[in-house]
Amino acid sequence: MTIRVGEVIAVQGIRITLRIDDESNQETLFYKGEKFKGVSIREYLSIQRGFREIVCIVEGEYLDESRVEATDGKVRYVRKVEARPIGFFDVDGFKQGIKYMPMIHDPAILIQEERIASIFDRQGTGGDFRIGTMLKEEIAVNLPWKRLFNSHIGIFGNTGSGKSNTLAKLYTVLFEQKLDAIQGKSRFVLLDFNGEYTGQQLAPANTKMVYALSTRAPKEGEQPVARFPLEANEFWDLETLSLLFQATTNTQRPFLNRVIEGRRRYEANPGSLTAYTKKKFRDAFCAGQPKAATLDLMRSVARTVQNKALEDLLKGVNWHSQQNKFVSGNWWFDQDGTSYDAAIAPTVETVDAGNLDAFDQLVLRANLQLISDLINGYVQFDHIQPLLKRVESSLVSLRRVLTVGLGAPIDSLVTVISMRRCNNETKKVLPLLFAKHYYNTHRETVGTPPDKTMHLIIDEAHNILSQQSNRESESWKDYRLEQFEEIIKEGRKFGVFITVASQRPADISPTIVSQIHNFFIHRLVNERDLFLIDNTITTLDSLSRSLIPGLSQGCCVVTGTAFDLPMLLQVERLQKAKQPDSEDVDLEKLWG
Repeated sequence: MTIRVGEVIAVQGIRITLRIDDESNQETLFYKGEKFKGVSIREYLSIQRGFREIVCIVEGEYLDESRVEATDGKVRYVRKVEARPIGFFDVDGFKQGIKYMPMIHDPAILIQEERIASIFDRQGTGGDFRIGTMLKEEIAVNLPWKRLFNSHIGIFGNTGSGKSNTLAKLYTVLFEQKLDAIQGKSRFVLLDFNGEYTGQQLAPANTKMVYALSTRAPKEGEQPVARFPLEANEFWDLETLSLLFQATTNTQRPFLNRVIEGRRRYEANPGSLTAYTKKKFRDAFCAGQPKAATLDLMRSVARTVQNKALEDLLKGVNWHSQQNKFVSGNWWFDQDGTSYDAAIAPTVETVDAGNLDAFDQLVLRANLQLISDLINGYVQFDHIQPLLKRVESSLVSLRRVLTVGLGAPIDSLVTVISMRRCNNETKKVLPLLFAKHYYNTHRETVGTPPDKTMHLIIDEAHNILSQQSNRESESWKDYRLEQFEEIIKEGRKFGVFITVASQRPADISPTIVSQIHNFFIHRLVNERDLFLIDNTITTLDSLSRSLIPGLSQGCCVVTGTAFDLPMLLQVERLQKAKQPDSEDVDLEKLWG
């Protein structure tokens, strides 16, 4: 059953020119109960070359005004279209790629809708994995979920273009259809910067754990929010502490390593930290070449162990620059320790550092280690002091979002970590900490080849993967990006896959974008974003690229390694309860 609409009149390379019959201008045609789309831009035609059908996509049309025909007194212009071959039909169905080319006078025929669907839905998906319909054909197409979720995914689009709905729809359909098969074999971790997925979105409540983190002080009567648990050995790790406090490579990381090694060496002895504190006070006052900077460090130690008597005592101690000694009233503190034993030691003996949490322990050990390093001449105070300030200033926020040594995170299918109520400084650090936590944990337990998968979903990824941030040092920015680049480059070997959603793909590291396999591209209008898309996605044709700035809400270009051909998809909206909390404000309702 065929409807002839024209014939080939020119073939130049892979550009085919067709002369279209006069009666083929309708948008939709019905023939013997079958529905056909008319000849227009981005529609599909079949050209018959013997027993083969060469499938082409229409990319342009025009009138040949030099050729007119007078019929019954009417002047008719010759309509021509330009098409590009994309594949062919054979006995096994559609095959993608240019293998056969038509010849002049070969007839062009319309393709039934179900055959058009077979061009895109031929992956043997074994299910009904649909998130929307093709924009022009309005045909629901199965997505190749086996190849899609076995890859890195990028979802890009300006604010309001529908990318959050696409992200939610993609994973909602996955969990609705594959929940039983996924349980115990995969884990999904969503880093949610704006708190859009803390409700009924994505997965059933019994398979989902939400950490709604907050760095704000809880109001009176307000329930404390859940904090993310880290095990003690994970917190007392050089990579973790360097990450949390943005330690520089050459000086501050080695210093933190000495702090960690000192703890590891004596952690079996419960009273070792108290004894260590007392010893460093003696060393500071009785050193052969005492250092003025150690006085402020000792005062910080007294505050950390909450010893008010020691705090008050140290207020009366001063540094005598001419004598290079500490002095307090009539006491001059020399190397022999006589003055120290009489004036300072009795109060220091009341120090108890045995009940400090991990954060206070870190502050205490860092101050004591710096006292030791300064006395021995290992470091310069100005190189380490910024690190101590970052540690102390970050503790208030970190205590509200993390616990240490109180158990491991709950092992659930979907873990949503909301950072909506976290300050900007914490938002920079925590995603990297969580990504490393799940990546390292998964990598250590997975087999070869991987017998489990871990899927890291980063919504509003420009918050953490941006190269444009001016609020941090270049060295820290490089370190932060290197960690995510390692995950996206090496993670596939261990069954780790990343889904990135962002408003500004041009701000994201080019290394990360280049490693993404499949793309859902909503409306983008910025030239830098479009330039990146042009130069990164090799599977995107020029016609699909030209449509991106004008896409309507919810419409996206789908392309990548899981799709043989780019596809224009209108993603269905989720039910109200399952939509991300990112809806536009209804001003008529609000102001009405």
